[in-house]
This record gives sequence, structure tokens and C-alpha cells, in this order.
Amino acid sequence: MNSAALIGGTGLVGFQILSALQKVRHEPTIYAIVRRDVASSTAKTKYINEPDSAKWGSTLTNLAPRPDVLISALGTTRAQAGSFAAQRAIDYDLNLALAKSAKDAGVETYVLISSAAVSSKSMLPYSKMKGELEDAIKALGIPYTVIVKPGLLMGTRPDFRAPEAMLQAVAKGLGKISKPWLTDWWTQDVDVIGRAAVAAAQECCEGTREKGIWIVEQKDIVRLGRHE
Repeated sequence: MNSAALIGGTGLVGFQILSALQKVRHEPTIYAIVRRDVASSTAKTKYINEPDSAKWGSTLTNLAPRPDVLISALGTTRAQAGSFAAQRAIDYDLNLALAKSAKDAGVETYVLISSAAVSSKSMLPYSKMKGELEDAIKALGIPYTVIVKPGLLMGTRPDFRAPEAMLQAVAKGLGKISKPWLTDWWTQDVDVIGRAAVAAAQECCEGTREKGIWIVEQKDIVRLGRHE
């Protein structure tokens, strides 16, 4: 992996992906496309501030040199977006448009941070939307398509989410007894998810994975992110 583009790098998981990319041994060039200034660019980490997300596709296709990988941790909540339609415009429409732009630009490895237990056949709007996105991404035919499906995210958010906080408290208690047996199958630390996403991208770039669709389940996240 000589270079990577990252979307959603200011979020809970995206920030951990950025951190993991910065620790890759041969120091790839990182393009982090963001809506607002978050930090100063360095020789290897280049923040591209574009407030209009409708322009992110052209921003991506104009990157030079072309990134080997696009990783998307882009996502929002209904509360943050203001409505489910507005959430879908980001979580589904924008994610799919950027994946298409990556394919058009010749990017060969695409990594999507999705979620466990989502399906396009679900009766639940959020689960159905995420499942539909996965199906649409798979249909694009990007040579290496990686879909990372974590469970409950263990990390500190700037905004408080009561249901998530309650589950995190349970997971922390169980984790003190035994992570492998009691929590690894339904919840993962966000730093582990970040490292797993980058490790999966590296395997694709190095040719140690066959081309096609790779579903990175929770057990794979733990293997790639905690133990490698």
C-alpha cells in the first residue's frame, strides 16, 4: 500500500483507521477528505478540506498519485442528520457515489465499515439501508471489495448515546472476566476495528488475498486487529 484515501476519518472508527494508517511500517501517503479543518497536513498525511460533500467524488478522482485503497468509515445518525432521509443521503447515497468514483479512478481496493447483522431484507430501516449499501457495493465489481462488520462499538463518543452506553457498560464488565468468551463475538474496541480495516487493506494490496469480496466478520476483526 503506497497511498490510501480515507472518508469519515473524524468519526469514532475513522479516527482509529487514520491512526492505524499512520503506523504502517512503510508510511503510505494518506489523503483524508474532510468537511472542515481538523489538523495540519504533514508530509505523509494530507487533509483535504472540502465542505461540500457533493464534490468529494471529483476530489477523489483527481488525487495524484491515485490511491491504492479507499477506506470509508462514513456514517451518521438520524438524530445528527435530522431525518432518516437525510441520514440515507449520507450513509447510502454518498457512500455509494464515492465507491463508484473510486472504481472509475482505478482504485483496486475498497474497504467499507458496515455493521454486523444488517440485511437488505430487514424490516428495520437502518439495518435495511446498511444491507442495501453492502449489496450495491458488492455489485460494483471493485477488484478487492472488503466489508468490515463490527458489532457494538467500544469507544468514547463526543455525543452521549444512552442505549449504547448501557451496552458498553455491560460489555466492559463481561470483558474483565473474559473478552474471548464473553464479548469478542458481539462487541469490539474501536482501535481494534481500525487496525483490522487497515490490515485487511494491506493484505489485498500485497496480493495475499484473492480478488473478490471479503466479508470481515467480528471474529476476523479480532484476529486482524488485536493479534496481528
